[in-house]
Amino acid sequence: MNPMHELTGYLAATLTTVSFVPQVLRTLRTRDTRGISLGMYLLFSAGVALWLVYGLLIGAWPIILANVVTLGLTLTVLWHKLREGRLDPARDPARDPAPGEDQN
Repeated sequence: MNPMHELTGYLAATLTTVSFVPQVLRTLRTRDTRGISLGMYLLFSAGVALWLVYGLLIGAWPIILANVVTLGLTLTVLWHKLREGRLDPARDPARDPAPGEDQN
């Protein structure tokens, strides 16, 4: 493979993987996942897992490395999202009273 092609792959993998770090750090710090879509993270995690399988099948190290790390990051957020919903369903914004409704 052309070294520039491989370098481009590693650069793209690094940028897309690192983009998840702020969300993971915020989730770990605040334990607040109310603003995170469960459906999006479920689908995204499945997609990342499939990219990892694809990378393994074709032996593309930029794809393999990026998706191993990204899958770890997304599963961390997903685990907290699932745990939050199970532990405190009252924190679900969908269950908050509408403006003007009595909260008692």
